[in-house]
Amino acid sequence: MQPAKTPVTVAILVFPETTASVVHGMYDLFASAGRDWGMIVHGQPGAPLMQPRLVSSRPGSVIVSNDVKVEAHQALEDCTRAEVVCIPEVNIAPGESLAGRFTSEISWLQQCHRDGSLLAAACSGAMLLAEAGLLDGQEATTHWAWHEALKRSYPAVKARVNRALVASGEGQRLIMAGGGTTWLDMALYVIARTVGVEAAMQVARVNLIDWHAIGQQPFARLAQSRQVEDAVIARCQRWIAEHYQTPAPVAAMTRLSGLAERSFKRRFSQATGMTPLEYVHTLRLEEAKQMLESGAAPVESIAHEVGYEDAGFFSRLFRRKVNLTPVQYRKRFGAMRRALQSGA
Repeated sequence: MQPAKTPVTVAILVFPETTASVVHGMYDLFASAGRDWGMIVHGQPGAPLMQPRLVSSRPGSVIVSNDVKVEAHQALEDCTRAEVVCIPEVNIAPGESLAGRFTSEISWLQQCHRDGSLLAAACSGAMLLAEAGLLDGQEATTHWAWHEALKRSYPAVKARVNRALVASGEGQRLIMAGGGTTWLDMALYVIARTVGVEAAMQVARVNLIDWHAIGQQPFARLAQSRQVEDAVIARCQRWIAEHYQTPAPVAAMTRLSGLAERSFKRRFSQATGMTPLEYVHTLRLEEAKQMLESGAAPVESIAHEVGYEDAGFFSRLFRRKVNLTPVQYRKRFGAMRRALQSGA
């Protein structure tokens, strides 16, 4: 038996000018990763993949918006190393200056960034990243109501108000969700980035989140930003993200890499944690899930569309990886999507 992986540490920032719903909502989603799918499908909880904790300038009770009490687990000074840092929205009037406010929080965010943490901001929480100087020269998004304030107060930031999700900065370690409930998309994206696409998909299914209604589907394209250490493998990841339906895709990536087959497979596995073929199957199945949810094409047609000549093999692989047949998946999640789209 392989030893259990150490859960990814997630620090969720708490301060009076935020809301309990986003703080606790993010906490619940991260705590769900790896744990809840097993309970629902197999009757036993899985090993948690993430370890969220609430941090604030002082430990203990924090009264946030609407007079809700939130219990912080740690003080900022005691949170020495978090792999992921999440910033909920800043519930102040658009255009209100942040100068001289959130001094301890901003100093802590700057230190976390220097330490290599992934920083993710929901809604107007991006204003704290901007005030910290972390968005200078970078693309960013925030809630539409704060867009003009972002541009006016931080002219060095490349504001992209029409984008609901932005990942920017060195290593794409600065993640922002535009507004409203897009913190759900941000949380799922963080889960996919840190513990895997399938874990994010499972959290989305368990919580009935319409996780790819943000204009771009970040999970199946995650190969473009999962790693940057091995430039050869990164180039192959970018290529396969657009050509996963190509016949003999592993051989094509091997040729693209210019490496011997054994060397390519070894380096790919080291860089991604998956064999090249497993990686291709993952991309293909994610595309198939979207097609099953959003359309009525026959399973056989979907199999061929994503790169499988044998529809029977596709169906068996889908069931093994997803724990549902393609038809079962369409009935469950296609119906949910139609209900959401119709406003039911």
